[in-house]
Amino acid sequence: MDLGYDGGLTCSIQVTDLDRAIKWYGNMFGFKTLYKVDQMAWAEMATHIPGVNLGLGQVETITGRGNCKLTFGVKDADKTRKMLEAKGVKFDGDTMEIPGMVKLATFFDPDSNIVMVYQDLQSKH
Repeated sequence: MDLGYDGGLTCSIQVTDLDRAIKWYGNMFGFKTLYKVDQMAWAEMATHIPGVNLGLGQVETITGRGNCKLTFGVKDADKTRKMLEAKGVKFDGDTMEIPGMVKLATFFDPDSNIVMVYQDLQSKH
């Protein structure tokens, strides 16, 4: 079945302060704001993956936690964790490693949305 998919993907999350979220994701990950619509309390940011954007929707109260977990691939999970911790980011426990497969580090954005980085440990053939 051809749904006419164009290859784009927007991962959206709820935030309580749109400007704070834009600044945080810009500072922590280097994402660039594509646009912001104040009347809708909505913004989209470009990630480093072509066609994959982060959507930020401002709400008065976060209705759920963990409904969408943003998981970003990094080259070195330990180095990335140290850099984020140096900026005051709070992590949820230790970095988990499944030997020969993956390293995972879970942390929270300012609205307690769950965010994760992963390092692929599988050898590429």
